[in-house]
Amino acid sequence: MAPTDIVVVGAGVLGLTTALVLSKSRNARVTLISKHMPGDYDIEYASPWAGANYFPVGKPGTSLQRFEKATWAELDRICRELPEAGIHYQDTAIYGRAKDEGSATGEWFSELVREDAWFRDVIPNFRVLPKSALPSGCTTGTAWTSVCINTAIYLPWLVGQCVKNGVVFKRAIITHISDAASHHHSGNPASVTINCTGLLARTLGGVMDDKVYPARGQIVLVRNEPGIMATVSGTDDGDDEVTYIMQRAVGGGTILGGCLQQGNWESQPDPNLAQRIMQRSIDLVPALAPKTGKTTELSVIRHGVGLRPMREGGPRVEAEKIGGKWVVHCYGHGGYGYQSSYGSAWEVENLVKDIVGEKARL
Repeated sequence: MAPTDIVVVGAGVLGLTTALVLSKSRNARVTLISKHMPGDYDIEYASPWAGANYFPVGKPGTSLQRFEKATWAELDRICRELPEAGIHYQDTAIYGRAKDEGSATGEWFSELVREDAWFRDVIPNFRVLPKSALPSGCTTGTAWTSVCINTAIYLPWLVGQCVKNGVVFKRAIITHISDAASHHHSGNPASVTINCTGLLARTLGGVMDDKVYPARGQIVLVRNEPGIMATVSGTDDGDDEVTYIMQRAVGGGTILGGCLQQGNWESQPDPNLAQRIMQRSIDLVPALAPKTGKTTELSVIRHGVGLRPMREGGPRVEAEKIGGKWVVHCYGHGGYGYQSSYGSAWEVENLVKDIVGEKARL
């Protein structure tokens, strides 16, 4: 049987994970093309800016929830068996405030803060916190064991795993999704293109998905160690601001965030927002600044801004014929790309198998 030539477009966490999953098939030859690659820091390239962790937010019955549920087992396995990937376990506390219901961040976190969350039987050590253990103003709280990912290590690790399986990487800029097939390393047009273009799906020819929009996130990366990964569903500083704290694996520093500014394309950090983020983080986890409780005690590595590739209606993972060629879309995962990556990639793999099977029947 002739090999299936595949081009994956996009080197974010979804593109890399999908390329890795597809490369495990003996009958697939995979080329990954992208404008940006791991090691780049650019506002167009969301994955390096992510925390990143496993805070499931998909509502029951949605594709996102299905992808998140499937992904946990693989992140857990990598964390246990492959420490070089840059993932480690973190004790986690999730706090909810009733007054955040209906806000941008409250809607974002609506499933995450539930005491009867669907993932309570998926992740380890889930428990409901007593009311006496909640921060002031919070009405719900849970604790469990999650993971945090050092993106600066994990993304290159994914590249290495792909290369080991024969994936060829190329820098390329395309203006139409149909152009991708011609970049396959065999010299022949690929028979299937995988579209993992994130925000670019909004303007990419042949896709032009106007349901895709940015949700700006701003973070501060510090050297201080919090001792816990924690988040609160909202703040009193604005409906689109939130507090989350996560320490990246293997010396990656601690991420302090953040915000969910929908439709905001601004690439530069807002110093006033940065100050609020830092102070809120200290108020939530005093171990960040145990001597003074002030932001001057934080050792800042850098400030960062990323644009989450959101999509109305949730992620799009489906096959479509464009210009007579098969394209499998995998984009629109917002800020949930890492925690839904393997579930999404396995869905793509199944869609590719269906396409190959149909071609064989023809």
